[in-house]
Amino acid sequence: MKAYIKPAGYRLTILSILLLIIWSGCSVTRGIKKDQALVRKITIKGIDEEFEEVALNYVDKEQQPNNKLNLQFYYWFSNNGKRNIGEAPAILDSNLVEYSRFQIEKYIQNRGYLKARVTDTIVIKKRRAELIFTAHEGPMFHIRKIEDSIPDKNIKNIYFANRNKISHIQPGARFDTDSLAHDRDELYLLMKRNGYFDFYRQYINFNYDSTFNSSVVDIKMMIDNPAGKTEHPVYKINNTLVTISASNGRTVGKADTIQVDSQFRFVDYSHRFKPRVVVDYTYQKKGQLFDIDKQTLTTTRLSELNVFRNVPNPTYEKLPDSTHRLNTKIDIIPLKHYSDRVEGEFLFANGRYGYNIGNTFTNRNLFMQAAILQLKLNWSILFDNGTNTASSANIQNQEFRAGANLIFPRIISPFNFALLGKYGVPHTTFSTNYSLFYQKGLVTRQSFVNSISYDFYETGRKLHTVTPINIEFSKGVIDPAARDTLLAHDRFAYVKLIGRTVFTTGSQYTFQYNAIELNSYSNFNYFRGSLDIGGNFLSLLGNTFNTQRDTLGQRKILGYTFSQYTKTEIDFRIYRTLGGERQFVFRINPGIGVPYGNSNELIFEKNFYTGGANDMRAWLPRTLGPGQFNRATAYKDDPTSFARLKYLDQFGEIKIVANAEYRYKLADNFFGAKLKGAVFVDAGNVWRLGKKAESPNGEFRLDNVLQSTAVGIGTGLRFDLGFFIFRLDAAFKFKDPQFNGTDQWVLLKHPNELFHTGAFKTAYSNNNAGDTYNFMQLNFGIGLPF
Repeated sequence: MKAYIKPAGYRLTILSILLLIIWSGCSVTRGIKKDQALVRKITIKGIDEEFEEVALNYVDKEQQPNNKLNLQFYYWFSNNGKRNIGEAPAILDSNLVEYSRFQIEKYIQNRGYLKARVTDTIVIKKRRAELIFTAHEGPMFHIRKIEDSIPDKNIKNIYFANRNKISHIQPGARFDTDSLAHDRDELYLLMKRNGYFDFYRQYINFNYDSTFNSSVVDIKMMIDNPAGKTEHPVYKINNTLVTISASNGRTVGKADTIQVDSQFRFVDYSHRFKPRVVVDYTYQKKGQLFDIDKQTLTTTRLSELNVFRNVPNPTYEKLPDSTHRLNTKIDIIPLKHYSDRVEGEFLFANGRYGYNIGNTFTNRNLFMQAAILQLKLNWSILFDNGTNTASSANIQNQEFRAGANLIFPRIISPFNFALLGKYGVPHTTFSTNYSLFYQKGLVTRQSFVNSISYDFYETGRKLHTVTPINIEFSKGVIDPAARDTLLAHDRFAYVKLIGRTVFTTGSQYTFQYNAIELNSYSNFNYFRGSLDIGGNFLSLLGNTFNTQRDTLGQRKILGYTFSQYTKTEIDFRIYRTLGGERQFVFRINPGIGVPYGNSNELIFEKNFYTGGANDMRAWLPRTLGPGQFNRATAYKDDPTSFARLKYLDQFGEIKIVANAEYRYKLADNFFGAKLKGAVFVDAGNVWRLGKKAESPNGEFRLDNVLQSTAVGIGTGLRFDLGFFIFRLDAAFKFKDPQFNGTDQWVLLKHPNELFHTGAFKTAYSNNNAGDTYNFMQLNFGIGLPF
């Protein structure tokens, strides 16, 4: 059996292609002295396949082969190590090789091969060194029997009541010192959960005898009593002192001091908090046994309130009497009361450009109850690519958004609920949002959305979000010329959708599973499902009171028609680790919206759209589909109308998107960030629910799903700064469903026109009123796409 560490391979990323060109003339050994060698390969032989990958990690870090990209960055930018960029060359050091050999040998012995021995060999060719470690494992030792010595009967009873749940040591199993360490830690925590405040790991010891010829081990586990005592004391919680300092950490001046009840005394030097903010999330109550899990839970929940800067673990002081009681102290430093964040970005897409400016003001402690008030303003503007001047006459579209969120760290309702904070802080969010959207020559739309939402954790992995009240009002004023053009081309649905006034009330529910794992490299599945139902209550009112109908026969409430619909969407992902920071992710994201009752069309905002940085990355947002709809065919006799309406959103009531992405690390230190790469495939589209005159070939049909599915491929870079990730993706149209037959495989049929104009692009421009066909789409974003 062999395990290898090889120089990192090159993947098809924009940066790595450029580096390959440069690399072709570079030597990895430049800068290495004649009497030195660069470690370029490690081989481990003779180790059980189960342990070989981990054994590689026991080779000293300075003897691990360099990633070529990291090493090249070091040569280019580090100035001989004066700047921390890239990775210094791994120079062969015989002392470190011997240390690595010893560490590998010790690791194998700890896995149960007690007689294992490891030898090392160094092979040097052209100042490149290969380290070869050869293991002679010998027999594997198994556990023959387990004995215990626990003089404290109470501890012995607790141990045997929980042994099967916590122990990794079983007769007949492989002997493993990691299992001994695991059992020691689990026993320590078990005692700390049951009132044994003064219990230490040093009380737990394991003796094992491996002198038998049959490769077996006898283990004896001992839990000693404190010196001079016959048993371990059990402690209970007494009083709790909560002290909140000023934001600068000082506890000077006059404090607000309140004796909350027989347990809690509350001292606030910031004069900003009511006692319940801390008391509600302090889980160790008077008279209860000391429990280290509740101590940790208190710290975690108080931190999650997002109003405190420093929340250390509660500390405990023993009462001087013999009652074995603990007084608790909780010392907290709050965050600044107010914050303001300004954000901006430059938008570029298909030759168009624009700006996006936002501002978020946050009050972190409204009503002195850790309620967070967020006020958000955002203005985005996109200029037409037909001119190089950013004047108001050339604005293609712009949008102004304003919103307010008031978030309470508890469930607020007319009904009494137990505090749902065991697995996470629950929230009640009151939200109101307004948006004003203008698209030149088409429409001006306003919308109001008001809602109340609750989110709470059922377990650490299961998050529920319930929105019992959601009220939406939207009003569109369509440009008269655009209205006439749309009607002339049988696109009545667009006129109805974007140029009408409508409102609805509804309820929403979302369930998430395993969101806690999204930043890890473990193997897991993620699920998010949502259900949105609207208009049923208004329908009941309309039918009960026989309210007025409009000319289309739809009921009105308060003089406006209302929408009735059901919409559901699923996001299911499979994450699989491939070792280190390499990961494969597959996502399937279907959804469907169905109008019924008082509606035969979904509200414009409730439809599905694809394209953009997070799903079909080779297409601009809202420019794909529905189905095989071809905008040029729809306007083939009217190029003027095509030019007017070429940016009209393309939507559908059905969406299916699938993504597969391989993620890997390129360099550990690229100007302070980890440089990572990705290769991906995106497939999907949106479809109409039934045939629509305004969207020919846009309907969903089972016999045409594959034919009408778009496919994009691409590669990207991720600059991981730890607290957030900058992302740049280059995506290419591979299969475009607006065409027919083999013409859909645009990248295979026209690879020579990827970055140049030829017959295909010329014909497309002629058929689309001068519009250009772009194979590649660059997407810049913050965070991972999914």
